[in-house]
Amino acid sequence: MTTFQYQNQLEKLPIPPLQDTLQRYLKVIKPLESEEKYQETVKSCNLFAKSIGPKLQNLLIEYSKTKDSYIEQFWFDSYLNYDSPVVLNLNPFIMIEDDPIPGECNWINRGCQLTNSTLRFIKALRNKTLPVDKIKGDKPLDMDQYLKLFGSCRIPTNNGCVLKTYENSKHIVVVVNSQFYWFNVLDDDNNLLLTEDEIKTNLKSIINDSTEFYNKDNDDDNSNDSSSINIAKSSFGVLTTENRKVWSNLRNILNSDSINKEILKIIDSSLFCLVLDNLEVGQDANKISQNFLCGKSIIKNGVQIGTCTNRWYDKLQLIVTKDGKSGINFEHTGIDGHTVLRFASDIYTDSILRFAKTINKDSPSLFEDELPKKSRRSNSNSDNLTNSPPRKLEWNLTNELSLSLRFAETRLSDLISQNEFSTLMFNKYGMERIKKMGMSPDAFIQMSFQLTYYKLYGKIECTYEPAMTKKFLHGRTEAIRSVSDESCLLVKNFFNDDISNEEKIKLLKNACKEHSRRTAECSNGLGQDRHLYALYCIWEKYFCQNNNSESDYSSEEEDLIVNKQSDANDEEIPLIFKDEGWKKLNTTIISTSNCGNPSLKIFGFGPVSENGFGIGYIIKDNRISFCVSSKHRQTSRFTDTLGSVLTLMEQVNSIN
Repeated sequence: MTTFQYQNQLEKLPIPPLQDTLQRYLKVIKPLESEEKYQETVKSCNLFAKSIGPKLQNLLIEYSKTKDSYIEQFWFDSYLNYDSPVVLNLNPFIMIEDDPIPGECNWINRGCQLTNSTLRFIKALRNKTLPVDKIKGDKPLDMDQYLKLFGSCRIPTNNGCVLKTYENSKHIVVVVNSQFYWFNVLDDDNNLLLTEDEIKTNLKSIINDSTEFYNKDNDDDNSNDSSSINIAKSSFGVLTTENRKVWSNLRNILNSDSINKEILKIIDSSLFCLVLDNLEVGQDANKISQNFLCGKSIIKNGVQIGTCTNRWYDKLQLIVTKDGKSGINFEHTGIDGHTVLRFASDIYTDSILRFAKTINKDSPSLFEDELPKKSRRSNSNSDNLTNSPPRKLEWNLTNELSLSLRFAETRLSDLISQNEFSTLMFNKYGMERIKKMGMSPDAFIQMSFQLTYYKLYGKIECTYEPAMTKKFLHGRTEAIRSVSDESCLLVKNFFNDDISNEEKIKLLKNACKEHSRRTAECSNGLGQDRHLYALYCIWEKYFCQNNNSESDYSSEEEDLIVNKQSDANDEEIPLIFKDEGWKKLNTTIISTSNCGNPSLKIFGFGPVSENGFGIGYIIKDNRISFCVSSKHRQTSRFTDTLGSVLTLMEQVNSIN
C-alpha cells in the first residue's frame, strides 16, 4: 500500500447542471430574504439561465477538461488574493489534547515529543507509506493536500500571494521569545537525523539562549528605548500579521539585504515552525484559544512582550506553551481542517505509542520504527552537542525596519483587542445521546446554533458549514447552508410554550433531516456555492473589462475566449452576481465548522464578517466543545445561551 495509490482512480469533482444549481441557490436563499427581494432573486436567476449563464457553463466545462478540479485554482486564488491580515481572518487553530503520559509536562518535553512524531509523519509521507485516508471503511480520499502541509509558505507579492512548497526541505525553525533558530532534522533519504534526546538538547540550548536575551531585554524597567530596540531585533514574525501589500513591500526591503534575504529563505523553506511560548496558560480555555489563534498581547513599559509576536503566520506552526499545552495554527490556502486533523491525531497517537514502547517493546507502532543511524549520533552521549546544532537567525535591523516592526505590532495589538473569544465545554451529553434521540449529531448541533441565535436576536441569518469533498480528485470543501424552511419553522416555534414537546421534536427532526440531506448533496459535490463561484470566476476571467490581458492566458485558455469582443453586453456583470441574494450568500453571519476526534480538545477561528460569529466545535461521545469568536458581540452570552439551548433540546427529547 502506498500513500498515493488511489489518486489516479479518484473521480473529478462534478460540475452540476446549471438549472440544478440555480434551484438549490433559490432554495437556500428563500428563508433569508423578504418575499419582495426573493422575487428579484428569482428574476435574476431566470435571466442568467436565459442569457450568459449557459455560455459561462460551457466555458467552465471546457476549462475543467485541462484541470484536476474545476474549482481548485479559483479556490487557491480566493485565499491568495486576500489582502487583509491572515491572523484572525484566515488561519484556524486546533488544540491537541493534553499529554496523558505521566511526568513533567513542559514546553521542552512536549515540544520534543510532538516534533519527533511530526518528523516520523513526514518521513512516512515522503516515503509514501502513510496510510490513505478513507471514509465508510473503504472509500479512498484525495491525499494531495498533505504535500502542501510541510515545507510550504504563503509568500506575498505585489500582485497577490503565492503558495510555494519546498519538497526537499530538511530543517525546522524554532521560534521562542520572538527569536528564530533553525537546525536540520532529516537527511537526504528523509531519515531522522536526531534522536528524541538530541532534539531535547537542542530545544534546551535554544530556550537558554533566548531567555538570556529576553531577560536582558526586560530587566531594566527604566530603559524603554533600549528595550524597544532589543525587542525589535528579533520580533520579525509580527510582520506576517500585516496587510498583504504592506508585508510584500517589507519583504522586498528584507530581500534587498543579503543577510535578511537568507533568513527569509531559511524560514520559508523550513518544514514547519515549532513555536515555544514563554507563557503558562493553565486551564482557562478562553486564554488557551486566544493564544493558539492569535497570541497574547502583553505590554510592559510600553513594549510588546506578549506571545503575539512569537509567530510566523505564513507557515504551519506547532505551538507549545511553557506548561505543555499544545496546538497547531495553520496557513489555510492549500489545506483544510480534515487534513490537519489527521496530522494532529497521528502525532498525538504516535507520542503515546512511543511511550508505551518504553514499557513494552512489543507495543504497536503507528509509523516505521527506525532510530537515526549510529554514524549520525556519535555525539549523542553529550549533553551539550548534537550532530545538527541549532543556529540563531540574526536579522540585520535598519531604522526603517525598526519602525515597521513597531507599527506592525501596534496594528496587531489593535486587531487582537477588536476580537473576543468564549469557549463552552459542554459535558452533559454528546454524540451517543444525540444518536439515541434519532438524529445526526452534526445536524443537531447546527440546529442548536440556529436556536441560540434566534433566542438572542429574534432573527435568522446566513450560516455556513463546510462539507469535505476529498473523495474527489483534489477535492476541498462545499458550503452547507444550515438555514432552511424546516429550520425556520423550528426556531419560530421551539420556544413557544403553546407548542407540545411532541411537535417540537417533530420540527427538530425534520430540520435535522433536511440538514443531513444537504450535507450528503454537498459531500457529493452537488452544492450551489462552489459552482456559482466558479461561474463568477469564469465571467471575471474571460469577460470582465478589468481582467488580465489575454497575453497572460495559456493557449488552451485563449481558445475558450469565443466572441468575447463581439458581445459587449457580456462585459457587464451578470445581474445574479449583483443581486441581494448573492450578497446574502457571501455575508456569512454564523460561520461554523465541525473538526475533531478524541485527539483534539478545542478548534476555532475568527469571525468571517464584521457582524458575525466564528464557531469551531468538536463532538465527542459524551461531551462537546465549542470555541466562539466575534468582534465583541457578547460572545460569552452566546455560549451561555448555547449551553441552555442544548440542555433544553435534550429535555424536550427526554419524553422519548
